[in-house]
Amino acid sequence: MSDQREIMTWDSFGAGSRELAKRIADDGYEPDMILAIARGGLLPAGALGYALAVKNIYTMNVEFYTGVDERREVPLILPPYPDFQLVRQAKVLIVDDVADTGHTLKVVKEFCEGKVAEVRAACLYEKSHSVVKCEYVWKHTDLWINFPWSDKEPVVQRSSVRDA
Repeated sequence: MSDQREIMTWDSFGAGSRELAKRIADDGYEPDMILAIARGGLLPAGALGYALAVKNIYTMNVEFYTGVDERREVPLILPPYPDFQLVRQAKVLIVDDVADTGHTLKVVKEFCEGKVAEVRAACLYEKSHSVVKCEYVWKHTDLWINFPWSDKEPVVQRSSVRDA
């Protein structure tokens, strides 16, 4: 892996999420709900929720990355699982920070399909080798991305719940 990085600052996050929201709005897509992929998609989903005036924001926890460019064999959806029974006619916008391999987005899209009326995906960054091509992307890159919310070590060290 190259040492070169794509650096996202808090300022570029604000500008990028606003531009992404504008692309979605300009396309005429009006999601009824936003489904944030935790953890990376939480902040972009919140920003898009405000910019697109969508208050229904849900979270889906998916574990895939274990470190810098290190990942599990396949993404694992963690409970609790969203129950779409009351929103079967909803248009859902899945949001993540990056479509790197695209496998996380693919698993979440497949989980949603057939349970809601329509599913589209948005991310701040998309890499050329992603198996999912998002309908809405702010920027394309093949570099590793340093996000402002995850570019520093945690202030505490915890063991994984599954390891305990």
